Amino acid sequence: MKVSSSGVQASLLPGVLCLNSGSSTAGKSTLLQILAGKRLTRSNAQVLGQDVFFQTPPGVTYLGTEWAANPVVRSDLEVAHFLDSIGGYRYKERRDRLLDILDVDLEWHMHEVSDGERRRVQIVSGLMAPWDVLLLDEVTVDLDVLVRSRLLEFLVEETRERNATILYATHIFDGLDSFPTHLCHLQLGTTIAPSPLEWPLNLENQAGADEAVPAEVRARMEDPNRTGSKLLEVALHWLVEDKRKRIEREVAQGGKEKRGARAAEGKPTNSEDFYRK
Repeated sequence: MKVSSSGVQASLLPGVLCLNSGSSTAGKSTLLQILAGKRLTRSNAQVLGQDVFFQTPPGVTYLGTEWAANPVVRSDLEVAHFLDSIGGYRYKERRDRLLDILDVDLEWHMHEVSDGERRRVQIVSGLMAPWDVLLLDEVTVDLDVLVRSRLLEFLVEETRERNATILYATHIFDGLDSFPTHLCHLQLGTTIAPSPLEWPLNLENQAGADEAVPAEVRARMEDPNRTGSKLLEVALHWLVEDKRKRIEREVAQGGKEKRGARAAEGKPTNSEDFYRK
């Protein structure tokens, strides 16, 4: 899978499980939509050796958060009928395994279930047909930790046994230390080299890895008293850098930082000043 457009350069081989990291508005969702052929750009994006817009290849599955807001999947529709309507009977073995992993009741009615349960149905519907490339955009955010853990185990198995490729964008890094094979850092719409970065870190054989994850971050990763995972330490470092770069760009373009209280500009900071104004 190759991506080449303004500021974005990445190439993922079969069997890679790449975690897409970056701040909000960094371009993670946009990148996935481009690779899924859902957003037309003047890029050279290719998936499975074909242009994602004009020769969209079979075997590419995209799962995003917008699905759950579709009024059709919020109607009085029984899960069993819904899955059959999109060909679930053709993939009975995979469908049934996913129903077990995601703990889905075939008698649920889509207008009665919670957002988390609706998300489970989406994942079953998207993954039951075999795929070669999977593009995931924050779809595990509504899952409880048990279901999420079992789903991640299934995805790792898919990459190892079927040589499938996964690009997964998320802000939740708990329990992911052993999940990805690579990391991709997006900053203000640009991939930061090396992209993708091998995970666990390969400082000896990958150029630029020591710059992407400086020594002080690696020291925190090895600290037995750290509060989060090693992957979280890397993500936090990148997000701090992302914010610094964003502020620099805002000041350069508009002369000031745009976000935050901006108290120096005389903005009301308490109710008395607000109502007096």
